[in-house]
Amino acid sequence: MKPVMPLLSRREFFRVTALAGGGLALGLYFDGSTTAFAESSTSSGAPLSQPARTFSPNAFIRITPEGVVTIVAKNPEIGQGVKTSLPMIVAEELGVDFAQVKIVQGALDPQLGPQFAGGSLSTPMNYDGLRRAGAVARTMLIAAAAQTWHVPVNECSLEHGFVVHQSSGRRLGFGELATLAASLPVPDEKTVVLKEPDQFKLLGSRVGGVDNPSIVTGKALFGIDQKVPGLRYAVYEKCPVFGGKAVSANLEQVKALPGVRDAFLLDGQNDYTGLLSGVAIVADSTWAAFSARKQLRVVWNEGAGASQSSENYATQAAALSGEPGKIVRKDGDVVAALASAAKKIEATYSYPYLSHATLEPQNCLAWPTPDGGMEILAPTQNPGDAQDLVARTLKIAKEKITVHFTRIGGGFGRRLMNDFVVEAAAIAQKSGGPIKLTWTREDDMRHDFFRPAGWHYLQGGLDAAGGLIAWHDRFITVGLNDAEKPTLSANMDVNHFPGRFVPAYLLEQTVINTNIPTGWLRAPGSNSLAFVIQSFLDELAHAGNQDPLAFCLAALGPDRQLAGGKYDPSYDTKRMKGVLTLAAEKSGWGKKLPRGSGQGIAFYFSHQGYVAEVAEVTVDRAGTLKVNRVTAAVDVGPIMNLSGAETQVQGSIIDGLSSTWMQEITIDHGRVVQSNFDQFPMLRITDVPPIIDVHFIQSKNHPTGLGEPALPPLPPAVCNAIFAATGKRVRQLPLSKTDLSWT
Repeated sequence: MKPVMPLLSRREFFRVTALAGGGLALGLYFDGSTTAFAESSTSSGAPLSQPARTFSPNAFIRITPEGVVTIVAKNPEIGQGVKTSLPMIVAEELGVDFAQVKIVQGALDPQLGPQFAGGSLSTPMNYDGLRRAGAVARTMLIAAAAQTWHVPVNECSLEHGFVVHQSSGRRLGFGELATLAASLPVPDEKTVVLKEPDQFKLLGSRVGGVDNPSIVTGKALFGIDQKVPGLRYAVYEKCPVFGGKAVSANLEQVKALPGVRDAFLLDGQNDYTGLLSGVAIVADSTWAAFSARKQLRVVWNEGAGASQSSENYATQAAALSGEPGKIVRKDGDVVAALASAAKKIEATYSYPYLSHATLEPQNCLAWPTPDGGMEILAPTQNPGDAQDLVARTLKIAKEKITVHFTRIGGGFGRRLMNDFVVEAAAIAQKSGGPIKLTWTREDDMRHDFFRPAGWHYLQGGLDAAGGLIAWHDRFITVGLNDAEKPTLSANMDVNHFPGRFVPAYLLEQTVINTNIPTGWLRAPGSNSLAFVIQSFLDELAHAGNQDPLAFCLAALGPDRQLAGGKYDPSYDTKRMKGVLTLAAEKSGWGKKLPRGSGQGIAFYFSHQGYVAEVAEVTVDRAGTLKVNRVTAAVDVGPIMNLSGAETQVQGSIIDGLSSTWMQEITIDHGRVVQSNFDQFPMLRITDVPPIIDVHFIQSKNHPTGLGEPALPPLPPAVCNAIFAATGKRVRQLPLSKTDLSWT
């Protein structure tokens, strides 16, 4: 057994075991260490005549003497399904009926390991550890039963929440075994036997989201629903020009308005991800705060950013396209290969800034604690970062800051940034009581961390047989107050396809200095690069009179694994060709379609997931687009929850189609033009493809995440299908800017 770790404090013990009520509570440290402690309890139900006891190496699994099994969901739930799928991993190894399990959302707790929602990392980071946690509990329960019956352990098995003695048929429930199991030594998690995948009964099945009943009945799950006693309501006005600062405001006039309790200026930081300069209003209700804000008059120092615009960025990109950029990757001699090519193709592709546009606007509850600390309740994807940011900004000791996180009404990477959390905490600290900060839709859209815009000036070369021999991408991207370093998610990884796959390849990058903050939006980087790369690949295929599917397979080359870079650990061409072939098969690739209809195919490797998609579209003579069907083939290893996995792929396709079709953020005088969904529209239900067909390859590879990989292939698949239907090549997004005229 591993060394026993220090016991939890009395306060922490009661917090962790509050739901247990006595019995067995078992978890696992993700650094591999375990700890155990026992407490007497007044609960009963143990098979032996000893007081019921609580056993808590950590807080993943809790079993009471009454047989209540509770599993803690460790990561934030933003609709990606981890509040269901991660506990399923534990339950599978534990051997309990999932329908009988209570799932509770864990708070920020170092015992639970890293707690964030982003990068499609929840499953790959937690799969092995959660399996071991469940297997340790199962091992101890079986040992307790064997000891009770005085039989060898190997004569006992676990079935549907009971330990069964195989020869006699005797059965003991988990609750009956909890107290005795609590007295046993905790085995080294490395020694416990894990199930073989073919023994899984729960993983890979269809399970509804554990919050579904609460959502459809309107329970207060989301951050914006939360309340605490004595609550005041706050809004925060920031400069519409990024980087601007508040100089003064009509504070006394605002304070005199009905329901207003206070109004004050806050100094900001230079760090765009933290507390920005602005004016806070605290009132008795959200309505009073919003109403008072309309009377607020602020004098801003807008700074140098007020002269910037999207039009100017595009002009700069065009001017820079003729100049060499920083070489990101170079294979072979592109100049010579293009000069000798039988056919040379040139094209310019571009895409705009995008907002996350989460349906639940940013919000946060915060209240000072008597010890000088801060309590926070927020829909954050990254609660650990929220704690660090508040501690750093407000000069509060980190251990005095408690962060609770709620279910999130849309994240897509926006809530990895915790600016709204530190704003709430700063207002609460200044006002001295609990406040609830709520952003308006206009706040949310105009003070986002946007998907960066980009421009790609491409050249491709084909040999006499139509094979791809050269690829040159002069990529113009954006920086934040920097003309050398790209902003978040604006960079291109050195190993992005088709790097390493084309004999002569050159990727150059030039940065435009902007004042626009950017951040991670669902499938960051990939969500824009896939449109460019896969569309130009299709363009080259048609230029060489090649079938796009055959051209893609040929470009991938022989089956092999290529070592990856910083973000993608490796690239398995066999797996990618597998999803391409499956998507083509299931979509009826190459079938005869009516005039005005076409199919487009695209693939992408994103967040360790291999996805290919075929879109089938119709464009009528008036230029009206209809996406009739999207077929997706996906390889992310074994699936945890089939129902949730399908939902993620379907949601990614709808999300990708929405941004492809009609969304863009434009800048004028250093500020965002769009303010609400009338100017940044979402896909309407009538435009959702009536058929979204999803197929999984259940490979034996380590499972990877699914919140993001299915989005990147969608934009190029649709645009390639538009070309097949109309002969018109789409090189600029969104589609609403394109004249889809019939040819």
